[in-house]
Amino acid sequence: MTDSRPSFVFIVADDLGYADLGCYGGRVPISPVLDRLAARGVRFTQGYANSPVCSPTRFAMITGRYQYRLRGAAEEPISSRSRDDKRLGLSPAHPTLPSLLKGAGYRTALIGKWHLGYPPEFGPLHSGYERYFGPMAGGVDYFSHRDGNGIHDLWDGHERRAERGYLTDLLSQRATAWIEEVAADEAPFLLSLHYTAPHWPWETRDDEVRSAEVRDNLFHLHGGNIHTYRRMIEHMDEGIGQVVDALERHGRLNNTLVVFTSDNGGERFSDNWPLVGGKMDLTEGGIRVPWIAHWPAVIPPDTVSDQHCLTMDWSATMLAAGGVDADPAWPLDGVSLLPVLRNPGKIFERPLFWRMNHRGQRACRFGRWKYLRVDGHDYLFDLEADERERANLGGRDPVRLAAMREAWETWNATMPAIPADAKVSLGYSAKDMPQR
Repeated sequence: MTDSRPSFVFIVADDLGYADLGCYGGRVPISPVLDRLAARGVRFTQGYANSPVCSPTRFAMITGRYQYRLRGAAEEPISSRSRDDKRLGLSPAHPTLPSLLKGAGYRTALIGKWHLGYPPEFGPLHSGYERYFGPMAGGVDYFSHRDGNGIHDLWDGHERRAERGYLTDLLSQRATAWIEEVAADEAPFLLSLHYTAPHWPWETRDDEVRSAEVRDNLFHLHGGNIHTYRRMIEHMDEGIGQVVDALERHGRLNNTLVVFTSDNGGERFSDNWPLVGGKMDLTEGGIRVPWIAHWPAVIPPDTVSDQHCLTMDWSATMLAAGGVDADPAWPLDGVSLLPVLRNPGKIFERPLFWRMNHRGQRACRFGRWKYLRVDGHDYLFDLEADERERANLGGRDPVRLAAMREAWETWNATMPAIPADAKVSLGYSAKDMPQR
């Protein structure tokens, strides 16, 4: 009997800016594959990352729950220097999107970045993935595959693997090969394809000579430019095209939900226009990211949605689409977007909340309004009129500001407190970076 349940390809870029892609107003044509997926599916204009930094978003993405519920996600982000801290990874006991789908008969694979704790206690194979290939850390050199401590960090399963090649291409090739392997199987599948691109260091596939130069400083503060950055996105886009072609070649594209987003807002060379801020900020540039969904069997083509949503909503959506219930002991905070995918014009109320240890930030969004605190200063913005968050309306509308601040406090009381020993690991000093 043919299994009619949909398959899922969950693609996540790393540090991609809101306006880097052509379909989001990009200034140069560097993303033809993603632009076509958006044109044949739905593009969300109000899609948000769960956090403005990588590993917290990834905790939310894999669990479908607010990341603040897990100790590891209090690190902003998990540093490779903390690899021996056994409190900081994703517990194998916690239900996840891949473990729940796997339990329901789905094939599962993660090709790409993990960043949720280190073996032997933690890792993709402990949390629902049957296949894994990629780096465990937050960032690695694209050619030597070494992390910020100079440790080789490319894994096949839970064993380190030495493999020559540009990391973005290796991930695309492995993902395509896995699709080829499982496509003939009647079982549906989840492929999580989590690129490190366009995260630093700033290297295209033609820049292997630069690998030695960034070995001791992966942050690459002395290098990079917008041309290299854009080429890195092009390489990723080409790889996504290979995966899409494999799905189509095997007749699996029509009933596969392909999702594309970023783990947080853009960094040094990103284009976030018209938003301000970026990675590590709860201003819009740090959390509003590209959201594309392609599913020909369900989503009307060439549509746009203004639905407010968070990364963890994709996990809830995929479980709902697969007919899989969450574990009642670990209820989801994410909300299924299936009604929106079927009718992108449909909008439902979706309050959104964030907090950051870094600079004491907090934010919430209700409809057109956003409450923000940074460094002890409170702001109220009307995002429909002022996406750049320039006009603080708190003084003109103190009642609304107080109500939104109270709503955030009420929500925050339902979450564990930020641990006193939680670390903010920017990886570089603020003095090293140009001011935004």
